[in-house]
Amino acid sequence: MALRIVFKMPVSKAMGQTLVRAMSSQAVASKNVGFIGLGNMGSNMVSNLIKKGHKLHVYDISKDACDSMKAKGAIVYEKTSDLAKNSDFLITMLPNNDIVRDTYNQLTADGINKNTIFIDSSTIDPNVAKEVQKFITGKGARFIDAPVSGGVPGAEQATLTFMVGGTEEEYNIVKPILECMGKRITHCGGYGMGQAAKLCNNMMLAISMIGTSEAMNLAIRQGLDPKVFAEIINSSTGRCWSSDSYNPVPGITHTAPSNKGYAGGFSTDLITKDLGLASDVATATNTPIPLGALSHQIYRTLKAKGLGGKDFSIVYEFMKNEANN
Repeated sequence: MALRIVFKMPVSKAMGQTLVRAMSSQAVASKNVGFIGLGNMGSNMVSNLIKKGHKLHVYDISKDACDSMKAKGAIVYEKTSDLAKNSDFLITMLPNNDIVRDTYNQLTADGINKNTIFIDSSTIDPNVAKEVQKFITGKGARFIDAPVSGGVPGAEQATLTFMVGGTEEEYNIVKPILECMGKRITHCGGYGMGQAAKLCNNMMLAISMIGTSEAMNLAIRQGLDPKVFAEIINSSTGRCWSSDSYNPVPGITHTAPSNKGYAGGFSTDLITKDLGLASDVATATNTPIPLGALSHQIYRTLKAKGLGGKDFSIVYEFMKNEANN
């Protein structure tokens, strides 16, 4: 009679968490993931999903963007409705309220796959997110809002923060997919709450970028070396993401758009749009946002000067030039 000896090894909490993550990763391997919107953020997010072994089904109005993803193994579609029917998860990354509404109307025009879970990672009005959620739910499928923060560097490195609005169950279902693109996935509450968190975050981002630009410009005009002053800020109480990871002064943060003529990154057009949404929400909730309102006016001025396509950190150049007038 053969004897079977079983050795029981104690599993540490850390090891247990590692096993759970591994099992979770395996559970979502090779899912069909649809993705609409292949801009600076979306293209990198798709690349990371492909790296994790998912089958990507993509659409964008830019042929070049589609061709780039096709070269990486994604399937390109001409009709979003066909893409939606072939997707277990469908992620949208789009510029504004109207385009999000139109896109969801188009991709459900020929019916809907009720097993598809729709995830909108655009930055839009929380009420529009709730509106789209009701629209999709009415057709028998599920929708959550999951806007992101972290910029293009975060999209490239799969370290984005996702702010999720939906039920706890829906959050747990989509979390493994979002973890392929992000480092922190936070459940913010019910539908629209992801968008509420994102608008507040982006308002703060705009304020901090303007503050960093003002301080850097003042320091430089006094004769301080910008690199020395940046080091001081980033080891002192003035430190923020705009100063240490995305400094608006050329030559300080090598990966920042400021070193590429302010090309790419997060456009002035988009931050202006987000500040407008924050202003609308503030009005609706009777909330004072004096610095948010001033930031909106500054970025509207940059747009009026033809800088809408430049990265939002170009506000530094605006401050510098204003000071020289």
